[in-house]
Amino acid sequence: MLEARQLRYFVAVAEHRHFGRAADSLNVVQSAVSAQISQLEDRFGVRLLTRGKRAAVGLTEAGRLFLTEAKAALQSLERAEQIGRLAGRGEVGRVEIAYVASVAMTGSLARILRQFRLSHPLVELRVTPMDTPSQLAALAQGRIDVGLIRPRLDYPAGLVTQVFHEERLSIALATGHPLTAHAQLTAAALEGQAFIIPQFAEDEGFAGHLLHLAQVGGFETHTVHRVGDFITALSMAAGGYGVVLGPASMERFAIGGLVFREASDFTDRVQLAAAWRSDGASPSTRAFVEAAMREP
Repeated sequence: MLEARQLRYFVAVAEHRHFGRAADSLNVVQSAVSAQISQLEDRFGVRLLTRGKRAAVGLTEAGRLFLTEAKAALQSLERAEQIGRLAGRGEVGRVEIAYVASVAMTGSLARILRQFRLSHPLVELRVTPMDTPSQLAALAQGRIDVGLIRPRLDYPAGLVTQVFHEERLSIALATGHPLTAHAQLTAAALEGQAFIIPQFAEDEGFAGHLLHLAQVGGFETHTVHRVGDFITALSMAAGGYGVVLGPASMERFAIGGLVFREASDFTDRVQLAAAWRSDGASPSTRAFVEAAMREP
């Protein structure tokens, strides 16, 4: 197999048309250059250079053809080396990202993407909306690199998480709902309300916060509508089907027909976290996590 050194030596001689000057430019002795060129010609079984005692070194037809390919090969090697260095620093590559809707709703997703693009413009991102349980499964199976999730009590083995956002909870009510007459509510005032939860199967997350709200208010929840996303939940609340307990940032959806109130005696807060695999994370993945943790 050809060596990069042989290609560099040949190109130097071809450009300088002189073995001595080529050797000086390479900072090697002339005999080393001559030896490498001779090895190339022996390998190919053809003269690449014309040599004369007084005339400048010239290129044969085979030499001219080989020079074009040698230069292209060296450029490819240089690019490969550059890409390798950039990849080692996390400055190129591809990162598969998934996020829950709340990450976009809070503005955190736009912030993280903006910061990451400024510091790592050559990294390709693939960004996909996905609920927390699906993200945890995808991380464990290696289908995504980073998950932006609602924290859970337990995680699959091998995952690391770090919180990057926290906010209070509030109640979304339809305009004209009797409880909107109060500037602030207590948990007990929500007794008898139908609750809409933007979460299907789990008992953690917002379902767990609703259970705690009922405990603080001293009541039991009898009517609970489970839906798959915040837009559906808030739209149903605006239509009078119930109330939504959710993060304060849900107001950013700007769905008409809603009023938002806090429960003064309910202090639960919700968090968002980045999750990734503890082993095998690429430099680009680690750089994305660092962008997520950066203060806005």
